[in-house]
Amino acid sequence: MVEMLKKSVYATIGIALMTREKAEEIGKKVAAEAKLSESEGKQFVDELLKRAEETRASFEKIVGQQVESALRKINIPTCKEVDGIDLRLRKLEAAARREKA
Repeated sequence: MVEMLKKSVYATIGIALMTREKAEEIGKKVAAEAKLSESEGKQFVDELLKRAEETRASFEKIVGQQVESALRKINIPTCKEVDGIDLRLRKLEAAARREKA
């Protein structure tokens, strides 16, 4: 059971990292080996590509969340936080220049 779960996870990650061309190539090969009709083969390839894109998007979201969490743990500000500080600093500088004038 654990081995099957591992293989499933590895396959999911593999699909997520696959290029469109490689996914199409693999899909066509599997469809040919399974002796699917042309329309069934196209449907299989389309579904594989759709799932690959969904998995890639999900994978990117999870990785992004993990990176953001790791940065927070080591107290490194995000780009959004740095941009906010930069904006506040510019406003303070502008106010200081107006007071001098």
